[in-house]
Amino acid sequence: MTTTPLTHTSQDSGVPESARDFSVEEKVVVITGAAQGIGRELARQFAAAGAFAVVADLDLNKAESVVQEIRDAGGDGLAVKVNVADEPSVQAMVNTVVEKWGRIDVLINNASIFATIEKGPFDQIPVAQWEQVLKVNVTGTYLCVRAVAAHMRKASFGRIINISSDSVTRGTVNYLHYVTSKSAVIGMTNSLARELGGFGITVNCVRPGMVATEVDRKLTIEGRERVASQQCIPRGMVPTDLVGVMFFLATSASAFITGQTIAVDGGYTHSS
Repeated sequence: MTTTPLTHTSQDSGVPESARDFSVEEKVVVITGAAQGIGRELARQFAAAGAFAVVADLDLNKAESVVQEIRDAGGDGLAVKVNVADEPSVQAMVNTVVEKWGRIDVLINNASIFATIEKGPFDQIPVAQWEQVLKVNVTGTYLCVRAVAAHMRKASFGRIINISSDSVTRGTVNYLHYVTSKSAVIGMTNSLARELGGFGITVNCVRPGMVATEVDRKLTIEGRERVASQQCIPRGMVPTDLVGVMFFLATSASAFITGQTIAVDGGYTHSS
């Protein structure tokens, strides 16, 4: 189904002029890996705030379930099946979104392999698993940015938000493949910010702490309490703790902020 392309309601001047510059209303927001966990909550919250939420995920049934939640709450969304590690699949996803809404304003690269990763010493990680983690977490992020960039350049507006991890600064043991992949995402963010800044496109990164979601991360209650006790804000982190910074980075209010990695972890990695 083809609909009339939407047009922007305000120019990305770089100087916030009204409360609308802090709004995500009517923005087309693509969130990968949005059928569960952090991505699901972000999709629900963006839609609740008036954005058009694209729930992009490998599991189409779960993605459609999230979109139904969004519609039941009065929002608007679209479920699209995508394998972020596969270039044709990513391009097809982007084409579907552009055909429906005429543009992509925001890309949140949330899809990654983590919960299913087997922990182990670096020299015992199977090479096949190492390559799979990097293909999804790093190449997948790259392919999604590459696919949306042309449309954002044409619009002279774009917000790309990558998601890394606090494990990068902590050097979490027995997760070398994951930590390496999320370190690469930060480096990618820095370089992309320079390449795309002249087109009105900002590229930033959010580095969450340990987020409690419906996805089983095989963490004990004691383990979660131990992490919370080491934070400046000593409570467990939930997906909604990420919503504020995501909204801000998705709007015109953040037009002069790019190439930054923002920690949202209750101060767990805060250095004195």
